[in-house]
Amino acid sequence: MTKSNTQQAKCLCGSVKITAHNINPKFSVCHCDACRLWGGGPFFAVQCGAEVNFEGADNITEYASSTWASRAFCSRCGTHLYYRLNKTQHYNMPVGIFADMKDLVMDMQYFTDKRPDYYCFSNHSKEMTAAEIYSYFAADI
Repeated sequence: MTKSNTQQAKCLCGSVKITAHNINPKFSVCHCDACRLWGGGPFFAVQCGAEVNFEGADNITEYASSTWASRAFCSRCGTHLYYRLNKTQHYNMPVGIFADMKDLVMDMQYFTDKRPDYYCFSNHSKEMTAAEIYSYFAADI
């Protein structure tokens, strides 16, 4: 029997509850301008696949932040809930909304050429520049 990788999460006010069934503990960090504007710093995200259930979905506001993805937040408290890829409907969710995550490993950093000089991580991870990201998503633009 395989070990379940299902996790529960909720927004700050509790209006949105999330059950994610396939969380990858290898998280990514995005340094793009949009992520830093959205949250005031880099976006630390776990990939959750498409099997994600929401309770209180009427409290979710979604924004088309690029041609390939949307971002969403709780319309009551502002908690960032997800970054969802349009093509696959896969969710990337903030690491911090999952209270019981164990064995997390920083695996990838996106838009590393956009990372400001005022912070740096000592973790060793794979890295992709803006040009590499745009090339990867070129078919979706």
